[in-house]
Amino acid sequence: MIKIGVINISDRAAAGVYADEPGQACVALLREWLATPFDPVYAVIPDEQPLIEAELKRMADDEHCALIVTTGGTGPAVRDVTPEATTAVCEKILPGFGELMRATSLNYVPTAILSRQTAGTRGASLIVNLPGRPKAIKENLEAVFPAIPYCIDLIEGPRLETNPKVMKVFRPKGT
Repeated sequence: MIKIGVINISDRAAAGVYADEPGQACVALLREWLATPFDPVYAVIPDEQPLIEAELKRMADDEHCALIVTTGGTGPAVRDVTPEATTAVCEKILPGFGELMRATSLNYVPTAILSRQTAGTRGASLIVNLPGRPKAIKENLEAVFPAIPYCIDLIEGPRLETNPKVMKVFRPKGT
């Protein structure tokens, strides 16, 4: 069974101060868009770079998640360290993901320029940083998702198929 990791990075959600809506929103979107069955590998952790790095490594190296999405910790606040953790564990950084997500978010809020989302690969896992609000998660993931299955193909991960009625992806002809 294909595994997809979802990590909500939030001090307050990890402490139980509020419900984990961002992570659950990610899982719901992925279940709607993907035709390929998958098992979610799930975590809610605080904004601590060593914990984020350890969880990203665990999901990539031990759980062999094809895709790992993080929610939260991508702003300029002192405790926002998700991009630093992602960069530290990735073998290749894919800046186009962050560029497209920021450009997409600028259609909704002028503060999108403060976002530091990024993406990268670790082995056969693609790691994508998303913002922390469910509405922004949907807007950003919808923008970059058409490239995600092909990226996973290129890093020799499992083939992900989508429901083309709700999410069309791009793959070159013959792949």
